[in-house]
Amino acid sequence: MLYNYNVRYMNYLDDYIIFLKTEKKLGVNSITSYEFDLDSFFKFFTLDVVNCTKNDILGYIGSLKGSSVSTINRHISSLKGYFNYLLENNYIRVNPMEDISILKKSKLLPKYLSISEVDNLLNIKLVTPFDYRNKAMLELMYGTGLRVSELVKLKYSNIDFENSLVRVTGKGKKDRIIPMGEVCAYYLKIYLSEYRNKLLKRNTYDEVFLNNHGKPITRQGFNFILENIKESAGITKTLTPHVLRHSFATHLLEGGADIRSIQEMLGHENISTTNIYTEVVNDVLKENYLGFHPRARKDS
Repeated sequence: MLYNYNVRYMNYLDDYIIFLKTEKKLGVNSITSYEFDLDSFFKFFTLDVVNCTKNDILGYIGSLKGSSVSTINRHISSLKGYFNYLLENNYIRVNPMEDISILKKSKLLPKYLSISEVDNLLNIKLVTPFDYRNKAMLELMYGTGLRVSELVKLKYSNIDFENSLVRVTGKGKKDRIIPMGEVCAYYLKIYLSEYRNKLLKRNTYDEVFLNNHGKPITRQGFNFILENIKESAGITKTLTPHVLRHSFATHLLEGGADIRSIQEMLGHENISTTNIYTEVVNDVLKENYLGFHPRARKDS
């Protein structure tokens, strides 16, 4: 319930809440959120709401420093709705929220492994059929950027060794063809020709990668294997199948690959999804420049 910090204009708040309930048809949780945000504002701004200015609003937003961007944006949105209501109903003549925009959220750049970390991860000691399977899986994941869902569904018929290509069906049941490097193809051939049948036992599955029961490996099974290999490799970063996919794309771009080609290989419908990797690479280039160029910093 809103506190009576601005007695003269509390009826506007009551009217606004009724408006949200009856006209906007908002639910209980949304109404409670609006009440909380407006209550917070009127604890800060105790003057006549008609005299509220843009500077008052900016001062209030500044008082929220330390809150998350999402929380601050929620408060801004609540105030926008409230002051728009006051303006439309002629309770105020000037809307102090008119030029106030929500804050931009910082983009979460994809996490990826360095090339040396990938080398450590793929340096699997090959002894058992499971070792060869794991080596083939990780080389394929890193070498083609497959999603884990695509990896576990991969069948022998999807692999074209003659032309070094892999065909997968991705999101939206869209097929795509991805080139396969020599290293990846080499270990995949060894696994298929010498070790897969030992894992298959008496089963008759077409999927390439099998678990210790001779059945197709699951996403959960792959994640478990990846985590164990990560620990053995001494990698401290969070490592998921998607981090391998991000590493594939980032290292390609660092090596000079065309962004459109990477989009095709990843199976992104929109180029904007792939463009996030250019920001990763730009950050890496900037760090290298600042770290190694003799005139990158004024005090160097």
